[in-house]
Amino acid sequence: MHNHVVVHPLDPDDGSVIAAMRAAVAPQKGKVRGREGRSPYDGLMESVRRYDNVTFKAEALNGVPGIWVQPANARADEAIVHLHGGWFSLGSAKAYRHLVSQIAARAGVNTFIPDYRLAPENPFPAAVDDVMTVYRALDSRDIRRVAITGDSAGGNLALVQSVRIANGNAHTKATHVGTVVLSPVTDLLLAGDSYETRAETDPLFTRSQVVELVNAYLGKTDPKNPLASPLYATFDGLAPLRVHVGDAEILLDDSRRLVDRAIAAGVDAALDIWMGMPHGFAGNVGSLKAAAQALDIIGKFLAEKLGAAAALNA
Repeated sequence: MHNHVVVHPLDPDDGSVIAAMRAAVAPQKGKVRGREGRSPYDGLMESVRRYDNVTFKAEALNGVPGIWVQPANARADEAIVHLHGGWFSLGSAKAYRHLVSQIAARAGVNTFIPDYRLAPENPFPAAVDDVMTVYRALDSRDIRRVAITGDSAGGNLALVQSVRIANGNAHTKATHVGTVVLSPVTDLLLAGDSYETRAETDPLFTRSQVVELVNAYLGKTDPKNPLASPLYATFDGLAPLRVHVGDAEILLDDSRRLVDRAIAAGVDAALDIWMGMPHGFAGNVGSLKAAAQALDIIGKFLAEKLGAAAALNA
């Protein structure tokens, strides 16, 4: 096993929770589509447990609407930007605020969730452009240190933005201290072996379903465009990177290959693989031990990176 990979065994208690979840979602496997799936998806994300002592504030940054998630005692000159999942077609800042409260509170950092434009109404590169707009808008807030987080399709957008910053395209005063992504979609060619090897074990997604969702986002864009598929980007100078993924998901190899490439480019990168876990498992905080454990690891990394940068700048 590579020394940059940590494999977390399945807790027996979590095993029984996952088994029950599998039975419940089995009839819906592969059925979530684009626009018509938005309301049920938002309802699912709204049901995530909220972290206590966190406040929410709606705001637009340079015209991109979103929600600030504000834990008590957060430092004013730090921010996290969290990019929500939903296969580029689903999800909203409001629906994601509870999940993001779990990250923001553990890190102790104000976190902005942009409502980036969704496909198919707004295909690539609308979402990518919105993320850069939000990132640049932080300059007017005197934000000095920024971390970027994201899940699933939001993980794709987080990685793309991190690459753009490393390439010198952001032109901001803030220091980008690190990126954390959960089950990112990194390869829109869908070339990962786990589309086959995890086809049966993934309780949620099928390759044919993903093809449809990705095509709605890409339109006529080449899937190997590095702004669409961060796996094909150049990683030189990338900020520290942490990736978490479940072993039971067709997106497993999107994470494995990304981290291998980042390590080869000299990036401080690491991969946490959670055995038995499906896509989006961190949202089951309160019912899955692995969810709280992963969120704790993520929060600690973000707090350390932002705090270390603060100490250097003091």
